[in-house]
Amino acid sequence: MTQKNEIPALILALGTTLLLLGGGYWWLTRHTELGRNLSQSIPQAIPETSPNTAPNRPGQSPLEQRFSAGERLLIAGVASAEKQAGISAIAAGDFTQAVSALEASLQQNRNDPEALVYLNNARIGSGQNYTLAVAVPTTTSVDPAQEILRGVAQAQQQVNESGGINGVPIRILIVNDDNAPAVAAQVAETLVQDPTVLGVVGHFGSETSLAAGEVYQRGGLVMVSPTSTAVGLSGFGDAIFRTVPSDRFTATTLSRYLVNSLQERNVAIYFNADSDYSQSLKNELTTALLSDGGQVVAEINVAEPSFNARGSLDQASQQGAEVLVLATNTSTLNQALQVVEANQARLPLLGGDSLYNPQLLQRGGADAADMVVTVPWILLSNPNTPFVATARQLWGGDVNWRTAMAYDAVLAIAAGLAPNPSRSGLQATLSGAGFTTEGATGTIRFLPSGDRNQAMQLVQVRPGTRSGYGYDFVPVQP
Repeated sequence: MTQKNEIPALILALGTTLLLLGGGYWWLTRHTELGRNLSQSIPQAIPETSPNTAPNRPGQSPLEQRFSAGERLLIAGVASAEKQAGISAIAAGDFTQAVSALEASLQQNRNDPEALVYLNNARIGSGQNYTLAVAVPTTTSVDPAQEILRGVAQAQQQVNESGGINGVPIRILIVNDDNAPAVAAQVAETLVQDPTVLGVVGHFGSETSLAAGEVYQRGGLVMVSPTSTAVGLSGFGDAIFRTVPSDRFTATTLSRYLVNSLQERNVAIYFNADSDYSQSLKNELTTALLSDGGQVVAEINVAEPSFNARGSLDQASQQGAEVLVLATNTSTLNQALQVVEANQARLPLLGGDSLYNPQLLQRGGADAADMVVTVPWILLSNPNTPFVATARQLWGGDVNWRTAMAYDAVLAIAAGLAPNPSRSGLQATLSGAGFTTEGATGTIRFLPSGDRNQAMQLVQVRPGTRSGYGYDFVPVQP
């Protein structure tokens, strides 16, 4: 009798156990999947797997790991043991050791702007400083990021060696924004909330600067972009400036060259419909051409999944195009180079500043010969300035317009802070009608719109030996 009563109880216990196990398995898999989805929605950290990065601190988020004044490596790649030691020393607060290690690293590889920024910061140590942030895409567009950082590091060193701002040196905080608008807005919020940051150099792309600019304007933190040219930034707010001329200047320069020098009127424009910069340049060039007596006969979106370079050339030819203008951006450089290769130098080629890229020389070769590109500055137009001489000494070679514009951005902020070293003081000084200071590219002054008041220059792809690819960018002779 007792055994019969125990059987139902055993069955019930077994069923309950199976139910609990099944529920536990569901809970575990559900929450594992949820965790995976959440991790994908958070900006990812720069991998911290090498000994040259500081260990994660408790409570540190992936977003916070995008910031470094020297305590972690932001530009991935081969780093010397000395650079790794310098970064570790900064993270530990041993600035004397950091200076020694980073100086040794730069002796091995002087063309390392990240190391020079960290060295300049280590020399300040824990002393009084004015902190500026520089936002660059250290993981997604490494070459432009380093070009900008070279200008920042050179200006930082020059200002500090000259006595700083009223005796106070500049400390640089590097920020990786991936050139992604959503990430840029997040890092901008963090910078606005940090009262030690007095100004920002950045961002790289126009879309990124537009997204971050909303945050800076709302928070009263000055942003000076060295590379964003979209017209949408003009008059964006009284805290938003740039040392690079806007696309309106680029369009005017290209249009006049087309009509007056090439004596052509019908243009096909290649652009990226998903890019604010590319759309801006296309629209401004269309307007400028109409004013100068030309016209756009074809608009070709290289971001279309069905884009075919050879087919697009047939389309442009059928519509009467006499000149091809590449108004593409950095992310669609490959499509632009496909057009250059497919064209085989048949129709004249022109391009915006995004085409000022070593890949045009390397991949384009003879197909790119005689192509004309607009830039805000080129070293060969004035090769004997103090800026150029110092840059060659620091980096062991020539620098480009992005470096020059970033250098000018730091000098503009430094000059703007001198009368009143505060966020509001900087904004008021840069906005003032009488503000001027000398930079790598001449006098720096801003229009009421925050734009740089400076003409663009034209360069042409010609056979040469400076780049190592058999072709160089040289100034167009008037």
